[in-house]
Amino acid sequence: MKKLITILAITFSSTLAFSQAKTAGVHIYNPEANAMADLKAATEKAAKANKHVLVQVGGNWCTWCIAFHNLVDTTAILKQTINDNFEYVLVNWDKDHHNDEAMKYLGFPNRFGYPVFVVLDGKGKVLHIQNSAYLESEEIGADGKRKVGHDVKKTISFLKGWTVAAVDPETYRPKTK
Repeated sequence: MKKLITILAITFSSTLAFSQAKTAGVHIYNPEANAMADLKAATEKAAKANKHVLVQVGGNWCTWCIAFHNLVDTTAILKQTINDNFEYVLVNWDKDHHNDEAMKYLGFPNRFGYPVFVVLDGKGKVLHIQNSAYLESEEIGADGKRKVGHDVKKTISFLKGWTVAAVDPETYRPKTK
């Protein structure tokens, strides 16, 4: 019995230490940030630069959020597409910081899970809320199981579909000679 209790205590301590180390090292989202001020600043910058705002809602606790952020950081075409067309804002949501005012302003995108993306125009109007599940990879790994992560082509298609030019009716008018 003593041996069992010792093993359980070691297992519990190891699990606790691992889970704390895992979340303690992740600092992508700032739980203390003023989300509304960040959204306002990004909207003002986007208006001046003729861009839209791409909002990623999630948290440091969310492995899918971290995976998406890492995908953008390591994929040049994704990073460039975002930088060229959007002001990029991360809005934190966690058990202690719900950012209720920002969630209301963004149309409660968290109903779709995390991460979730919101596209705003240069005036702050919500143009689109994107459930990230539709951006997931369907690639099958060597083990025969679907790979976990987001698909670069699907993500680029989503982003390009919500640029300023993509939603501007003038883009689609025939050119006169």
